[in-house]
Amino acid sequence: MKNIDKSLELTRSRIGRIEQKYGREPGSVKLLAVSKSRSTTEICAARECGQIDFGENYVQEAVDKIHQINDPRLIWHFIGPVQSNKTRQIATHFQWVHSVDRIKIAQRLNEARPEHLPPLNICIQINISHENSKSGVSPDDLQQLVAECRNLPHLKLRGLMALPAPSTDIELQRMPFRQVKMLLDAVSSTVLPLDTLSIGTTQDMEAAIAEGATIVRIGTALFGARS
Repeated sequence: MKNIDKSLELTRSRIGRIEQKYGREPGSVKLLAVSKSRSTTEICAARECGQIDFGENYVQEAVDKIHQINDPRLIWHFIGPVQSNKTRQIATHFQWVHSVDRIKIAQRLNEARPEHLPPLNICIQINISHENSKSGVSPDDLQQLVAECRNLPHLKLRGLMALPAPSTDIELQRMPFRQVKMLLDAVSSTVLPLDTLSIGTTQDMEAAIAEGATIVRIGTALFGARS
């Protein structure tokens, strides 16, 4: 198992340096540890180093880990594609969903959210690179989906999420992130104030932070490559 305490320290320091480099407010970017396929031992090791936000892609795997760890201090984010038949489990066990891409899913999450829990924080996923293989709403359809989601009382629309086509060139990485930030600003000024931009992974976090990320989703840099 990778030395998680050291990895967390290095990643947090790197985020801080990037914030400073691009004139971002210190501490304005949250580290979301992507813990899909990681063991409860690894998650608990990160927790002992102060990490409380964890991102999961697979519902049953995540629910099992949430029950095993059983720590109300942890904040669980669902970041994978949302299937209709999994919405009840997601709405019951998670505090955030980053990957809402159609009104049917939003409605089902809203209906399934238990009454005793606060509204479920959601982000709308944008298919900013227009990739057939990826989920996400078209930028042209975003405003309509925002308008529909804002009327669902058990959801709280917080922002946008995107996973652009990969590139190793930082300037090419920045372009789609800049487009997502422009969409966020347009929605915030015309429809509903939003405060969350969930963009950036281990490979492109600098470009994401440069363009306004408030959450970066980091797995490999913390836990090492998945087997």
